Amino acid sequence: MGSRLSAPGPQERRFAAYIEGLAIAAGHEDRHTPLKNYCKGLLLPGERKSIEPMAARLDPKNVQPMRQSLHHLVAKAPWSDDTLLDEVRNHVLPTMQKQGSVVAWIVDDTGFPKKGTHSVGVARQYCGQVGKQDNCRVAVSLSVATWSSSLPIAYRLYLPKEWAEDSKRRKEAEVPKEVWFQTKPEIALDQIRAAIAANLDRGVVLADAAYGINTEFRDGLTDLELQYVVGRAKLDDGLGARQTAFASQAPRKDGTTFAAIAADHGPSTRLSEAVDDEPAIHGLPGSHLA
Repeated sequence: MGSRLSAPGPQERRFAAYIEGLAIAAGHEDRHTPLKNYCKGLLLPGERKSIEPMAARLDPKNVQPMRQSLHHLVAKAPWSDDTLLDEVRNHVLPTMQKQGSVVAWIVDDTGFPKKGTHSVGVARQYCGQVGKQDNCRVAVSLSVATWSSSLPIAYRLYLPKEWAEDSKRRKEAEVPKEVWFQTKPEIALDQIRAAIAANLDRGVVLADAAYGINTEFRDGLTDLELQYVVGRAKLDDGLGARQTAFASQAPRKDGTTFAAIAADHGPSTRLSEAVDDEPAIHGLPGSHLA
């Protein structure tokens, strides 16, 4: 008796709908199939997720045409990463919120070790993956989180000043003219303002000391009337020493400001939800009000 393919199950149908939404968000129809192939290539087994090995896994008999299709999508096609991330958020966030409300907006950056000097944004800088300064690229992200899950909603490559001010390098790498030098805290504030403009449910902004020591970043959060808990330790030669203090600030209903500083004498337990208009900072030994 011949075998018969079973009908797609609920999970398969949901995933197919999700990928179809991403393809539509990519814009022109000629990008739909390449984007679906690219997503499939990322999910298939295999350590290397660059275009060449992905093309070989996707279509072993037609590697070169597949490689060209994926390369055009990634390097040339004018789709918007912001639009794609919005589609991901619109699809995923409502499902997350069925399990609980948003409690935090998490600011972070991620370093990607990279050899050579030609990839956009590559420079010798602190890389979290290796725990020291190294040749890498860095991306700043904003994620929304419930108590059980989190979702990146903004993601932007950091362009170091030596890249931003080098016209020859910019031209060779095709860096858009509208991209200029911004510090990581400035990028993060732009991402936060976009989240507010999108009318997302607000959470306490969490960030490490690389952002917390930046006065303009903290003032920006206060101007936006956002509660925050951020690291305030000084960095050791810019390499990210152990955080030794946290700062929290929250606007009161009467327009005044409540601030708290907590010394970190040991590992904190957990960040509790804010009660009324008090800042969300609990379980930190040695806390006092300022």
